[in-house]
Amino acid sequence: QVQLVESGGGLVQAGGSLRLSCAASGRTFSFYGMGWFRQTPGKEREFVAGISWSGGSTYTDSVKGRFTISRDNAKNTVYLQMNSLKPEDTAVYYCAADVRGFGSSSSRPYDYWGQGTQVTVSS
Repeated sequence: QVQLVESGGGLVQAGGSLRLSCAASGRTFSFYGMGWFRQTPGKEREFVAGISWSGGSTYTDSVKGRFTISRDNAKNTVYLQMNSLKPEDTAVYYCAADVRGFGSSSSRPYDYWGQGTQVTVSS
């Protein structure tokens, strides 16, 4: 069983920055693919960014150039640096772990999910 705990959400003005963290339990974190997803009320959960076990990353188009996903295997932590935030980035952000290591843009391969952290961007 893997536990994921997100932190770093909050309220920020448009144009500001936040860094989300997701701490994972377990001794095999370095083999996991990790992803960040977000969800707003009444909408499907959507992919934001993913990182494979080897460090390859992928992003949804709307965040390219603004968000950066990274991982620190020594700390069992994945990060999402969010810059130039927009009101439309407002959502609950979830991290997820894929034990197969891919960090896919689809939610289906992910085995474990965190509880989420709220990000609110004011205009």
